[in-house]
Amino acid sequence: MHPKELSVHDFTYELPEQKIARYPLPERDSSRLLLYKNGAISEDIYRNIARHLSSDSLLIFNNTKVVAARLLFQKPTGAVVEIFCLEPPPQYADMTSAMTQQGKVTWICLIGGASKWKPGQILEKRMDWNGQEVILQARYLGKEKDSFAIELSWTPASLTFAEVLHVAGNIPLPPYIKRTVEQTDSDRYQTIYANTEGSVAAPTAGLHFTNAVFEQFSQKQIHREYVTLHVGAGTFKPVKSDTMSGHPMHAEFIDVTIDTITCILQYLSKQITVVGTTSLRTVESLYWLGVKATHEPDCPLEELVVHQWYPYEQNGAPVPAKTALENLISYLQKRGLNRIITKTSLLIAPGYTFQIPNALVTNFHQPQSTLLLLVAAFVGSDWRKIYTYALENEFRFLSYGDGCLLFRH
Repeated sequence: MHPKELSVHDFTYELPEQKIARYPLPERDSSRLLLYKNGAISEDIYRNIARHLSSDSLLIFNNTKVVAARLLFQKPTGAVVEIFCLEPPPQYADMTSAMTQQGKVTWICLIGGASKWKPGQILEKRMDWNGQEVILQARYLGKEKDSFAIELSWTPASLTFAEVLHVAGNIPLPPYIKRTVEQTDSDRYQTIYANTEGSVAAPTAGLHFTNAVFEQFSQKQIHREYVTLHVGAGTFKPVKSDTMSGHPMHAEFIDVTIDTITCILQYLSKQITVVGTTSLRTVESLYWLGVKATHEPDCPLEELVVHQWYPYEQNGAPVPAKTALENLISYLQKRGLNRIITKTSLLIAPGYTFQIPNALVTNFHQPQSTLLLLVAAFVGSDWRKIYTYALENEFRFLSYGDGCLLFRH
């Protein structure tokens, strides 16, 4: 069956409210770890995850950093307008250049209380930062299909947009964590290796890792590499269509260096474990970018992207992963580039053929979500057995919950 024909109603389960973790555990690596291998399920905790991975294997993490994307503006009447910064518009080449804009920036946003914001009215927010007053203003530019284009400007103009968000914004906890943001969330809703600002949601599988766990990886000669996929709010977007053909998959920025692609190439014959669905989408997108570079070596850089259904539309003999990655490296080197920065809308669902990872570390996902479809593609129909076990054995679900290490057949 083509993934377009899949009904999301076949990927549901009952998730009681009390199973959703509202807070993280005091120690990151004390979260429970469900292990799935060769159809069998067992348990451990994240602190011991190195025991379950092969020596001289590769772990791939997403090093994106969550930005304080929720901006609250209070009008003179007392009414509050919330601006949720989603992503930069196409006028910016990539997330990094958008985040480093100074003085002003245009952003695609969601607006809470939009009816309270009259056209032409400028919202203003004043803050103190290290004894210096920061003034942030928001101006409504226009309505998109499901969002708004907003111009944000500030003084001092020497500050970057990333710095302004740090001063003025709040961490955007997922909507299913039904509580107000607390000070500890600024640390705990962030991986310890977060490095590149741009996400509005954490790559939550990585929240369980600590320096002590990394030390165990080093002792066992498990190599670590980092890719960047900036998680968009679309990750929480429910599938509303009867079949997947009617669901537009959100596009997200990825950024991967040639050195990292080369490392993945070297480990293709060994065990490659991806930490999180975002890391998995990124490395699989690298493969499809390589396929495109193989078939279209003169493809303009701006057209080297992965569309939602691209993997399912290929005819002829499949391109080996080694060939695809080698050709992607060659494509970049011919253009004097040391990294690939582009967008991916890759939808991974049952019917998808994986090319690179052997194992996946991930949390437990919402019913009828594209993330659950990805898990079902990875482990087959056993996804239901895994989730039933987790529910019956009191595992904690979603972003601040427990997780699993899944080995592909």
